[in-house]
Amino acid sequence: MSGTSAPPPPEGYRSWGMYCYMNPNDDAVCADVPGFYYYDVSLPANATFVALFSLSLLGFIATYAITRRGLYFTLAFISGVILEILGYAGRLMSHANRWSENGFLMQICCLTIAPAFLAGGIYLCLRRIVYTFGPSNSRIAPETYTRLFIPCDVISLVLQAAGGALASISSHNGNSTKTGDNIMIAGLSFQVLTLLVFIGVSADFALNVMKRYKAMGEAALDQTEEVKRVRGSIMFKGCLGALALATICIFWRSVFRVAELSRGWDGPLMKRQDFFIGFEGVMIVVAVLVLNVFHPSVCFGTMMDGKAGSKGDVEILEGGREKSESE
Repeated sequence: MSGTSAPPPPEGYRSWGMYCYMNPNDDAVCADVPGFYYYDVSLPANATFVALFSLSLLGFIATYAITRRGLYFTLAFISGVILEILGYAGRLMSHANRWSENGFLMQICCLTIAPAFLAGGIYLCLRRIVYTFGPSNSRIAPETYTRLFIPCDVISLVLQAAGGALASISSHNGNSTKTGDNIMIAGLSFQVLTLLVFIGVSADFALNVMKRYKAMGEAALDQTEEVKRVRGSIMFKGCLGALALATICIFWRSVFRVAELSRGWDGPLMKRQDFFIGFEGVMIVVAVLVLNVFHPSVCFGTMMDGKAGSKGDVEILEGGREKSESE
């Protein structure tokens, strides 16, 4: 059916793919008609991802309902996780009917842009971390991190969303998706660059903290009692590790998607479901679940909600000392 000598599709259908979408149980005809994938979409893997992301979503909602902290972080992660659920629901639709254009386009659009929301939530946490150790350890003001990385994340998100939408429209109309694909790749590449810079400045801050602590001892760190309590907790230290792991997972996934899309829809990586499951699904599942366990709103305490850790609440004094203004 898929060869050059294939007969025309039945009357009323513009292609054999459309015929098989409407008649998926016609095995005699559709067995050799290619769908939107080069493999049979795995039901167990994608159902597992839907279940895990659904549990994660409930976890983020419940944590905010209990703590009432970290609203913007919560909104970013809830948005990302909902898109992950929708994306894998689209792949489940494709499992049921491999000629389903709606399922294919839904997973492409949702799974492409979802990690941009997750990355945005992580970017919001760096300012809080800087305040917890002391702004004097940072080369730039804590607020600058947010002002730098959030706009970059928005640019990446807009490019990926616009490219995905354009590619979807082109695919639906039977036109080339190359323009939309290139815009998506540009958005993903910009996300990779942003994450790489974020990892670099985070590592630079960590090194500065260690150097100043080695030279000055506790005087290098914020000595406010509440900040010391948070900084010394096991949960806070676990959260730092969770944020680092989540960042690496999202970075690795984004590099994989750039490589995958750069070879086109018929490229070698597009034909590897095992790579997609491991480098897309597993990476993002790990990123969200570790932050369910070590949720910043729980681990950072009052540092997460504006009672501490913002410029209006803390005055930076000469010598790196700080005092609370929340009277």
